[in-house]
Amino acid sequence: MTNIPTDLLRTFVAVVDLRSFTKAANSLGVTQPAVSAQIKRLQFLLGDDIFDRSTQGVSLTPHGETVLNYARRLLSLNDQIVRLGGIEPAPELTIRVGTPSDYVASNLPATLASFRARWPDVRFSVRTDYFDPLARQLRDGEIDLMIGLSMAQPQDARHCIAREVVWARGKNTRIDPDGPVPLVSYGPPCIYHRAVVHALKAAHRDWEDVFIGPSLNSLKGAVAAGLGVMAISRNRAEDAGIMCWDDAPLPKLPDLYSGIYVREGGARPIYEQLADEIAEAIFSPGAAQARLIGGIESGRKKNSAA
Repeated sequence: MTNIPTDLLRTFVAVVDLRSFTKAANSLGVTQPAVSAQIKRLQFLLGDDIFDRSTQGVSLTPHGETVLNYARRLLSLNDQIVRLGGIEPAPELTIRVGTPSDYVASNLPATLASFRARWPDVRFSVRTDYFDPLARQLRDGEIDLMIGLSMAQPQDARHCIAREVVWARGKNTRIDPDGPVPLVSYGPPCIYHRAVVHALKAAHRDWEDVFIGPSLNSLKGAVAAGLGVMAISRNRAEDAGIMCWDDAPLPKLPDLYSGIYVREGGARPIYEQLADEIAEAIFSPGAAQARLIGGIESGRKKNSAA
């Protein structure tokens, strides 16, 4: 006797209802290859095709139509059984999080672990990248939640905070007033590098990239060794034990905006709850020189009202 897993049936119903494998993947919080793999497994267990491959789009075979009717009934009965104890069916999804690499090594893992302790059926897929690629992935439904730094105050962030950006130096760092400013950074795609270049251009100062590293620890080592200076938010510098250079003979750096963004669609209420908890963890009230712009305040009022 063959048992058909309900997760395969949910995926099948989502593909049919949304008329798209991609949209079904977004709504379920998984990748499109994962959806395709589940449909292939379902067809293997059923021993027959359920989608008509001779037509474009999502079209069912007669067998598929029959399976769809039974699948809806079976899922309905499954959910009714779960609700008998006054419990809503547990979410079966993977939340895809995009973030700068710095946050992966900070408070984010602990927040995800705390969230999963209350939602044991939730899984996480975390990827790191720069702001622009992550923003595209969020817009295209490839990730569900994004943490990112931007130079302009965002209008679509669920939470946002302004971060003071400062120069960092080592004990023996020296700057030639007539020479190019030696920069330590993640490289040109990095928002800190872009902020530095913007400030130096405005001040008519030249610069050179003397060290480009993949992690905060590598940049910290380069700065401590006196290779050059770097831009970093004050709170991250203090957390990492990096020396801030408040009286640097360099132009003042602009504030950056740290935002948490949630995509449209999918399991949005769950995404929003996770976004709120991440905000509480990384936008702590004691963050040095941090200026709340509204997200946390409004979130707390909603929580207290509830």
